[in-house]
Amino acid sequence: MIPFENFNLSKQLRNVIDELGFENSTPIQSEAFSVILSGKDVVGIAQTGTGKTFAYLLPILQDIKFSKQFNPRVLILVPTRELVLQVAEQAEILATYMNVRVMRVFGGVNINTQKLAVAGGSDILVATPGRLYDLVMCGALQLKGINKLVIDEVDVMLDLGFRVQLANILGLMPERRQNIMFSATMTDEVDALIDDVFLSPVKISIAVSGTPLENIAQQSYRVKNFYTKVNLLAQLLRNRDEFRKVLVFVSGKHNADRLFEALEPDFGQETGIIHSNKSQNYRFAAIGNFDKGKHRVLVTTDVMARGLDLDKITHVINFDTPIYPENYMHRIGRTGRAEQLGKSILFYTDKEAEAKEAIESLMSYKIPEVQFPEDVEIASKLTPEERPKIIEINSPHRIVKDPEAGSGFHEKSEKNKKTNQGGSYKRELAKKYKKPKSKGDKNYNKHHKK
Repeated sequence: MIPFENFNLSKQLRNVIDELGFENSTPIQSEAFSVILSGKDVVGIAQTGTGKTFAYLLPILQDIKFSKQFNPRVLILVPTRELVLQVAEQAEILATYMNVRVMRVFGGVNINTQKLAVAGGSDILVATPGRLYDLVMCGALQLKGINKLVIDEVDVMLDLGFRVQLANILGLMPERRQNIMFSATMTDEVDALIDDVFLSPVKISIAVSGTPLENIAQQSYRVKNFYTKVNLLAQLLRNRDEFRKVLVFVSGKHNADRLFEALEPDFGQETGIIHSNKSQNYRFAAIGNFDKGKHRVLVTTDVMARGLDLDKITHVINFDTPIYPENYMHRIGRTGRAEQLGKSILFYTDKEAEAKEAIESLMSYKIPEVQFPEDVEIASKLTPEERPKIIEINSPHRIVKDPEAGSGFHEKSEKNKKTNQGGSYKRELAKKYKKPKSKGDKNYNKHHKK
């Protein structure tokens, strides 16, 4: 690790770093600082929790100069509202002693309020693609002054279907600009975006995807079904001394709601929940309560959690095994941050065993399995998705097709075999006046020479 004093930071940035108590940079910060400062296009691949937000904010703020320019000069695109707030807050902290205006733009709020806000001008604009494009299209915002573009969490952005909005936004900006992109994973879509947008980018890869973080202890439980997972989770959470700040990942919003309802009788005052169906204010309140310690447990989905930057999470519990192995790395990266020790627990059913093996294959690491506790009840209750599908063989409503029948059950009548050949008038004309042969037709001339 390289000390921040070696970065030759401006006095304003150095004062903030000292006040924050930071002494040494993370690997991604030390690798990216000089490259971004040089003005070259940069592609950074780094796991969550490695300090990549500061990795691009520090050189950008080091390079930015005071200007009376009205339109923003730096655009930072992120996939979620939560990440907009997180990045903007960090930018404002680092710019405490600088005359830099930071603006937030995201969906889910009144667009007219944001029109008034952007009318005041900004230097750094942090935005989600959808709302940014809306503001540009209605003429409230212009991107002609952008000289640095940062696309953060680009893999999530593409997963959420922002490819078209990204292409439209890129077309509205000056071609001469510096492009900076950070992603936790490198996919075919990310590669295609790099080929389309970037000019000979410098690639920086830190903690290649699939490398288990050394300061995170991992373990797994083989569990029968959803409600047995609930019983196991409840028993773990009763140990309040150990499980002090717990992030619980669930595969989707319906399962998240189902789990939250199941935990509510015993842990209602200690548990919060966020997913895409919750209102913005509800989500912000849940995150705030969890961050401040009012809630000990936060139930969340993968997409929502990619915008979280929370400290001192003691445990990450994978209630559902993620289908994509890379998501497991994003999840466990929420604990064990800033050199602190963290713990990750994975629940998996027989149907999820293959997904667990894919995770282990990606990491080249076998997750230690813990014996299922004997005092945890095996639930007989099943979710609608777990219930076996019952087919009534003798159901009077069941339609049985004749195996010898083709596309229909009966032969077409002669009337229905007729085809539409047009009116008789047109057919008679076609017979009388055949298509004329062209005198320029080589075959015609060959066989009809005088």
